[in-house]
Amino acid sequence: MKLLALGAAAAALALLPGTASAEDLPAFDFTDCPAPPPNADPGTWRCEAFVSQGKLTIGEREIPLGEIRLTFSEGRVNGQYAQVFGALRHEPVTVPGLAGTTLQLHYGGYSDFQSNEARRGELDVSATLRHPLLRKDCTLGVLHTVVHDDPAVPPTVLSKNPPTMHFGVVDPDLALPATHGCGVLGPLVDRRLGLPSPSGRNTFHQTTYVQYKQL
Repeated sequence: MKLLALGAAAAALALLPGTASAEDLPAFDFTDCPAPPPNADPGTWRCEAFVSQGKLTIGEREIPLGEIRLTFSEGRVNGQYAQVFGALRHEPVTVPGLAGTTLQLHYGGYSDFQSNEARRGELDVSATLRHPLLRKDCTLGVLHTVVHDDPAVPPTVLSKNPPTMHFGVVDPDLALPATHGCGVLGPLVDRRLGLPSPSGRNTFHQTTYVQYKQL
């Protein structure tokens, strides 16, 4: 998901015309910003704080994911682009069709927020499933999501000071595995959710606000 990120959004801020209304901006939190590496090029590093509303569609089933917060830092080291992941924060949400079951996203150990012509960014996430009758290590993932610009929510500059943007991303090719570690009820959960579900049957959407802070 560039859940996600606008990797090279400084250029976008400079190129996008005009400024949209900044009403109802979320509260941005830079607490999780990672420090630049010791060999970072001075003056090139900034932190990006994302506040997103997401949803995951599995076949005909839609799971509203609610608010997703993500932070990372980016800049240059010896003249080359570099990035350091900060944190992904997500509160458990109810899974429709599975009474008493919640889903919570976690960082999956890989991210690449440098945008290119092929995609906006990449992120690995895992999802914990909780229910009194499921084992505590019941998970879905790791999921590798590659997000692209969502034409329905084009990038919009909300403020140039501090730099703030609004945009949408979508991954229409997300593949979902079967659950893991759920115990004897795992097959039932898989049937209810339609898992495993191959690429082309699932979609991950995010509508995101992002604000930048110089480090």
